[in-house]
Amino acid sequence: MSQRYAVLGAGGSFGVHTCKYLLDRPDTERVIAVGRNTPKPEPFSLGVGAGDPRYSYHAYHVTYELDLLLELLDRERPRVIVNYAAQGEGAVSWKHSWRFFETNSMGLARLAEALMARDYLERFIQIGTSELYGSVETPAREDAPIQPSSPYAASKAAFDMYLVSVHRALKFPMNIIRPSNAYCPGQLLHRVVPKAVVCGLAGRRLPLHGGGRAEKSYIHARDLARAIHLVAQKAPPGTIYNAGPPTPISIRALVETVAKVMGIPFDKLCEVTGDRLGQDSRYWLDSSAIRRDVGWEPEIGLEAGILEMVEWGRTYIDQLRDWPMDYTLRA
Repeated sequence: MSQRYAVLGAGGSFGVHTCKYLLDRPDTERVIAVGRNTPKPEPFSLGVGAGDPRYSYHAYHVTYELDLLLELLDRERPRVIVNYAAQGEGAVSWKHSWRFFETNSMGLARLAEALMARDYLERFIQIGTSELYGSVETPAREDAPIQPSSPYAASKAAFDMYLVSVHRALKFPMNIIRPSNAYCPGQLLHRVVPKAVVCGLAGRRLPLHGGGRAEKSYIHARDLARAIHLVAQKAPPGTIYNAGPPTPISIRALVETVAKVMGIPFDKLCEVTGDRLGQDSRYWLDSSAIRRDVGWEPEIGLEAGILEMVEWGRTYIDQLRDWPMDYTLRA
């Protein structure tokens, strides 16, 4: 059966890769992409959807232009809505933290409540975060205690709990996917993998917070897109799934892998700086439920994924060299 998808937050790199993955599926009838901005330049949009009549991109803000977004959805009638839209980046959420709740909790609750009256919607897939489990000693299961260590993680947890409640009481057809840290070509340069790649290509030093002791789990955004598609097709409504690799990796080892793939000595690529406020020491997910229910597990190895990133960086280095590497908080 052909499917019509809407991808909210499609201006971001993970949304871009999800749109591309869905367009590559023979059973996809249409992909409606929605981002808060007009599309980014090609190094970040990757030209996804160009010339494909099944694809359209629309610039609407989920919080401030909900009426326009709903008019679009009512015209297009997508059966599956994938939501990446969020105020991101936990490390900066200590300042102006209300903005994170404005979008990640209140704005999305308003959207979900409006969608309950739409008979065309068969599945709402929320892209959550592994940060709401906090730092863990063993892999966190989906029923692990929620221990957010930043306002960002708390705001994401609040909407997850809202979705659980409206599914139980009102049968809202939702699923939540809590991925580990994703990376991909087109990712903005405040993230460690693209920043390391561009620093290496531009002959700069990467600031390594706290010496890179923190451990996180990394998956390629294409693996995440495949998880979304499988959950949309096969998962029971109301279920929550972690999606990550079997083991975490230290940020230092991650950057060492980038240096190895690029053929650059590690000490030429990095300089050690102070740790970030609220930095968790280990993110680690138990992803056995999504493997059991829909057959998903990561397929793209870290070195292969980073090689893709290096090839992307080399292709666009003239544009990327002067692109900002700091996160900018916007409404």
